Amino acid sequence: MSGSDSSMSRRQLFERTSKAAIVAAVSGEALAGTGDSAARPQARREPAARIVNFNPKMKYRRMGKTNLMVSEISLGGHWKTREGGRVWAFFANDEVPEDVAKNRTEVVSACIDAGINYLDITTPAECLSYGAALKGRRARMIVGADDHRLGIRDFDNCSVPRQIKNVEECLRRLGTDYLDIWRVQARMDGSSKDEHMEVCVETAVKLLKAGKIRHFGVSSHNRNWLKKVIERHPQVEMVIFPCTARTRKAGQPITRENIIEQSGWSNANDFTTSIFDTVRKHNVGVVTIKPFAGGHLFKSEAKFPVVGVGLKEENDLARLTLQCILALHGEITCIVPGLTTIYEVDNAARVSYMREAAMTPAETRWLEKVTEERLASLPDDYRWLRDWDVI
Repeated sequence: MSGSDSSMSRRQLFERTSKAAIVAAVSGEALAGTGDSAARPQARREPAARIVNFNPKMKYRRMGKTNLMVSEISLGGHWKTREGGRVWAFFANDEVPEDVAKNRTEVVSACIDAGINYLDITTPAECLSYGAALKGRRARMIVGADDHRLGIRDFDNCSVPRQIKNVEECLRRLGTDYLDIWRVQARMDGSSKDEHMEVCVETAVKLLKAGKIRHFGVSSHNRNWLKKVIERHPQVEMVIFPCTARTRKAGQPITRENIIEQSGWSNANDFTTSIFDTVRKHNVGVVTIKPFAGGHLFKSEAKFPVVGVGLKEENDLARLTLQCILALHGEITCIVPGLTTIYEVDNAARVSYMREAAMTPAETRWLEKVTEERLASLPDDYRWLRDWDVI
């Protein structure tokens, strides 16, 4: 499509596909119930046979209008690098190092054993690594992916042919013929334009018809932009945004427990309404990222390969952080922490297995103290995360 006909054609496409999205939303409400229960769908509400990789100890939540039942603790694509960072971007000649393939296979095996059933991928190296790890057992994991180098964060990529290539490259590296979810990565600052989302929706419709994707979502670090996208594009079935142990819902009364709302990090944010209200209204699933602030919550400087079970204090901090986020926000479908070792998988899964046991007052005070200290000293390139204290 080109010229003035492009916008009109896409708008007509939106109108047609919106009807399907509304039907899906209505059927999703019928499945999950009404009121608060819709935000807290648990495994008992869905037959175990219909849940991918079901484990009776794990708790599962419905991912909005996708109707996918997802483990509330899931797997993020990132893990520790050889330099101590968190993101493996690409491999030379698309060849996965032997030790990386071994590590990811062990971690994915531990996730499958634990009942974890969603994997979220953002880079070519992650597609290759998890493709190797999932070989012969692709059906055991719901996979959401996008290639950050080919995605719409680069405005030059904002065309249907380039986004089709984006997905096809993900499929090639994963060694699969479909994505459960294509979750596009929009610009983190919210500067992606509506016409860019129109391109993605048009692409998603084509890919759905071709059987290359099954669901469609979007990721951003700007919640005001995400709110608008959810409201304008009913084809969006799930969204991805950050959440930490300090995150609180906007629009709540100012109380001693919620006093953080009085001192928001950014004056540009609207604290009167919450994105949680938006996703609930539109029956959109929520995957949350950055629970450990990109690793800045911890003091250790471990590098790949990480050996052993890790420090007790950091294991406790990770577990309590995940527990806090899940307990406070029923609208969240799942959290996707980066997990480097099988011990980290076990530690994270225990959050869901044992979540009925509430945190003790001492644990709550310790988590609040440590979280505030670490988030107050974030490096400059991560200070934006404080904009997510109140959402």
